[in-house]
Amino acid sequence: MFMSISTTGTAESPATDLGFLLHKHPGKVQRFSTAHGEAHVFYPEAGDEACTAALLLDVDPIALVRNGRGKGRAGSPDLALAQYVNDRPYAASSLLAVALRTVFRTAMKGVCEARPGLADRPRPLRISLPAVPVGGGHTAEGAAVAMVVRLFEPLGWQVEATAIPLDEAFPEWGESRYVRLELSAERVRLADALQQLYVLLPALDGAKHYWVAPDEVDKLLAAGEGWLAGHPERALITRRYLSRRWSLTRRAMERLELARLAEADDREADEVDNAVDDAAEETEHGQGQGQEQDRSEQRPPSLAEQRRAAILAALREVGAARVADLGCGQGELIGALLKDPRFTEVLGVDVSVRALSAAARRLRMDRMPERQANRVRLVQGALTYTDARLKGFDAAVLCEVIEHLDLPRLPALEYAVFGAARPPAVVVTTPNAGYNVRWESLPAGHLRHADHRFEWDRAEFRTWAERVAAAYGYTVDIRPVGPQDDEVGAPTQLALFRLGDGAEPGGNPAAADSTENTGSTGSTGSTSSTDSTDSTTPEGGETR
Repeated sequence: MFMSISTTGTAESPATDLGFLLHKHPGKVQRFSTAHGEAHVFYPEAGDEACTAALLLDVDPIALVRNGRGKGRAGSPDLALAQYVNDRPYAASSLLAVALRTVFRTAMKGVCEARPGLADRPRPLRISLPAVPVGGGHTAEGAAVAMVVRLFEPLGWQVEATAIPLDEAFPEWGESRYVRLELSAERVRLADALQQLYVLLPALDGAKHYWVAPDEVDKLLAAGEGWLAGHPERALITRRYLSRRWSLTRRAMERLELARLAEADDREADEVDNAVDDAAEETEHGQGQGQEQDRSEQRPPSLAEQRRAAILAALREVGAARVADLGCGQGELIGALLKDPRFTEVLGVDVSVRALSAAARRLRMDRMPERQANRVRLVQGALTYTDARLKGFDAAVLCEVIEHLDLPRLPALEYAVFGAARPPAVVVTTPNAGYNVRWESLPAGHLRHADHRFEWDRAEFRTWAERVAAAYGYTVDIRPVGPQDDEVGAPTQLALFRLGDGAEPGGNPAAADSTENTGSTGSTGSTSSTDSTDSTTPEGGETR
């Protein structure tokens, strides 16, 4: 199993810098032990103008069988001979990826202490792989080559892939599943190139020759940082890298989607996945849950309960049967919708993976009867991007969502919901900032929740609602929710938007800074989540 990495240079930036980047001296032949044999690193050429480093992996078939424990193609229990006679010693598969991580671990991290800053500089690279297996049962001519191109070209590589015939003496037999691969790039970091090979070689082969444990998800995301989340074939790569372990694939795709959404909003993933408060989640699964339910039976309805009741009343008023809860948080509103049989389909969307997991637990989706389960779906996404899957619903709900967005991002949400999804009815609730003076526990000038970017008084909310309605062809009705105060109004304000007959949207999609994104794992849809700070209010708790 062989691979070479070549670069060019000048007198100011000699090609032999490759030795510093790989942490392997060009004047030596070095040997390393791996779980499946011995790896050798040597330099066929080493000069200022050109330098090539080669990695030769000498696979031990007996060690492969012993370590594989009868798993995979190399250890087939049905074909005893295949344990010892196979393509593993020759084809660049997952075993070569393991050798890359073992031999070039420091280089893959982008560390070069001997030459500070050298690892961060892109340089010309050419990578040669004489035999790359492409799994997946490809039979059509050129299918293996097409797969290689699909995976490497989006990363900026120039791909020269040639299918290897089954037998050169008998061309009529057709192509094998092996490809002779040459990758070249004018400017690429060596660390990035090694990380991409570490992920894509097993993905091409479609088989791993060792046990795929849950920590493979962490390895995949670490190696794919900065490039995998935005790759157009990320679902295919993830599935094949994880040997089609569907539970691991789903977990990896959720985290990749979160990383992609965070990058799109120029935020950290932890900032985006903040819809679930740790203390609240512990309480939900702790011993005090039953006691809280008992106390709730003795107190008047909380503001959160009054808000959900007002939303349900508005949905019944417009005759909605299919409802999208955008920014569903931990699923409280979804639970209320499922209790009413008139709501035949409910879609819950949230950017937070933790919130969706909490919602699934709260709704007991793993134990839900089939007829009930067919009524509800939970997907991940951000409302600042349009999503074709949100179209066709009778109504959409934004319950305590808009205040979690930065004001410059609000036009993107407006277009995604009112302009692109365009349901006949939209219900929006948000805090009334004027009522905040009635919360004795809320310091003057503070917002109700640490994640709120703004809070509007009644006049500001009405101005926004009427502007959106006029821009997108809706009418709007503003209603109070919660106890009314003669001076400052109710604590929550609700807007019921109805689509006008034959109305056309008047908004400017370009100004919304939105893009169509359909994702592969429920990848778009909503932005916010739980509004839990009001749990300290005299009303006894306000949650999403």
